Amino acid sequence: MNFSERLKKEREKRGWSQNDLAEKIHVSRQAVSKWETGKNYPSIEVIINLSDLFGITIDELLRSDEELKEKVIQDSKKLAYPGWKTFFDCLFLIGTFLLVAKLIVYGLNHFFNTNIIIPEGLPKLLSNILPLALMVIGGAGSDQLKNKYTE
Repeated sequence: MNFSERLKKEREKRGWSQNDLAEKIHVSRQAVSKWETGKNYPSIEVIINLSDLFGITIDELLRSDEELKEKVIQDSKKLAYPGWKTFFDCLFLIGTFLLVAKLIVYGLNHFFNTNIIIPEGLPKLLSNILPLALMVIGGAGSDQLKNKYTE
């Protein structure tokens, strides 16, 4: 029996409507309906509340439903280095912004004969490579961290 069937069975066993159950666990009736039809799953906090309310173990609610087990596992994972992930994502975005800005300036100068000058303070090699370097470093760093979770 999967989660949605088990939930409906436990609710009906007690003679509760979907609205009655929703009020007891402080959610909407529509949420209960979606859980019972398998269109959505509750959070782990709600699963704990349901377990307590029905007097059954969380294991009994989850064990038979692989999709719900996977959702609970994914919800419980926390990135190991969220600050570093954000840093590398920002580096990537800055690099992308600089590259797009440079391409727009070159396009305006070429197609509309404008005379927008990119500041000469930076060496040409650095101004040409910097956006790409930021994108590569940011993308690689973010990618390395995206699947690292705390235990």
